[in-house]
Order: sequence, then structure tokens, then C-alpha cells
Amino acid sequence: MAAQAADKEPPVSLTKCDKAIGSVALVDGDTQGWTKYGLSSPRELIAAMARESGCFTLHDPASGKPATFLMNVIAGDKEEVDKSIETAKGVAMEGLVRSGAASGLIRGVPGAGAMMGMFGGFGGKKKVVAAGIRLISPASGQTVAQGAGEVKKTSISFGGAGGTIGAVANGATGAAYAGSKDGQMLIEAFIKAFNGVSAQGPALASMVPAAAAAAPAPSASAVTAVDTKMFASADTKSATLRTVRAGTALTPTGQRTGLLIEVSDSFGTKGWVSVEDMR
Repeated sequence: MAAQAADKEPPVSLTKCDKAIGSVALVDGDTQGWTKYGLSSPRELIAAMARESGCFTLHDPASGKPATFLMNVIAGDKEEVDKSIETAKGVAMEGLVRSGAASGLIRGVPGAGAMMGMFGGFGGKKKVVAAGIRLISPASGQTVAQGAGEVKKTSISFGGAGGTIGAVANGATGAAYAGSKDGQMLIEAFIKAFNGVSAQGPALASMVPAAAAAAPAPSASAVTAVDTKMFASADTKSATLRTVRAGTALTPTGQRTGLLIEVSDSFGTKGWVSVEDMR
């Protein structure tokens, strides 16, 4: 009985912030494991988390201003998410150290030292539902923060859920997630990932002025013909900044390397896409 009690995790709750860190534009990442369970993109859920937590505001494309951060969401098996987040972790940590924000984060957030290394501890063979969130600077295309969550069995009660969970699970997408066991586990995994990102607020706040100062992207002059990916550099083996749906308007910068051209999107994110995927 004591062992069972030790294994049981306390119910997960969404982190609340007194002040928004910045605005976020939500995009799907390259690991879209929710499709395995017949579920749609969780962006509606993540948007609800941003509103309910008060940690981020949602980017308004009509404002003509770039988003402070691009919020890239992924989900899948633990091993898939681990690989994606581990790659982002190195880039993000390098940026924090270079900016001098890492030491301030570790001093200002209880348990932050452990948090910075939490992603290296994944392992084991048991497959679990996992989710990850990356924050990307539209100005530089660099990952500045990341969070991950894994769930073996949900600790949240969805029966007649109200409060935070009710707000997150509201709407068509939320109802679909809350209506299936796999979806419930994904909701909890995303809450854990969101909390991991929000906990890095002190470091992220120091990056907001530079991100907010980025100039709005000019009018788009190219459109994707098929679903494609935007890469961090002129190399298809580099990190995927976001997936880009067919029909998305992009602005070429004039830079080209082989079959890859540099473009910017309506969020102010700059990256590389294949000319073969454009029309």
C-alpha cells in the first residue's frame, strides 16, 4: 500500500502568472503524435492554457506586429518527444548562457537548477504519452525555452470538470481530447509542458524587449503549394522551426542555398523552405 501511494502523483494544476511574459503565436511542430489517436491539433487547448494561466497573450495577426515568441507544440511517444526536446534543450541553454539569463533563472526560480537538466533523465523502455513545447524567438529563429511532460496514467478528473481543467477542455477540440483516455493523458502532458515553459519566465522576460523590437514582416509574395517544414538553417537536417500548411503566404528574403530559400512568415519567424514546395 505504501509503495502504491508513493507511485501515485498529485493532481496536476496549471501554473498561474501575475503578468504576461509576452505574446505567442501557436504552431504545430514536426512530431504530431495526437494524430495517432484520431485527435486534431492541440493549439486550441494551448491557447486556453495561455489565457487561463495569464502567462502569455495570444498573438493578433491583425495588429501588424510580430509575436514575441513562436510557441511550437509537439506530442508523441516519450522517445519521440525526448529526442525533439533534447535537441532544443542544447540550443536554448546555449542562448541563456550567452545572454547571461541562465544564472538569474537558477537563482530566481526554486528548483530551476534541476529543471534545466530535467530532460536528460528520460529513459526506460515503457512507452508513455508525452508532449513538448518550444518557445522560438521570431527575431532569431532560435529556441529560447522548452518544456516537456509525460503521463503514464492521468491524475486529473475530467468528470464534470470545472475551473482550470474545464476552461482548457472547453470547445470542440477540448471536448474531443477530454472524451478519450489518450486525449486526457495528452491534456495533462501539455499542462506539464506548459508549466515547464512558464517556470522560465524570469529568463524569458529579459528577452522580450529585443523580441518586441523586431520589425514586422513585409507583405508576403510567395505561397506554399503543399504542407512543408520551415528549417532553422539552409539544411534539411537542421531543427524544424514549424510545419507550414499548404496555402501559407511567406516572404522570401532573397537568400538562397541550393533548393532552399530563406523566408519569413506572418509571425515574424525567419527560416528556410524548399523552393519545390512553393508555387
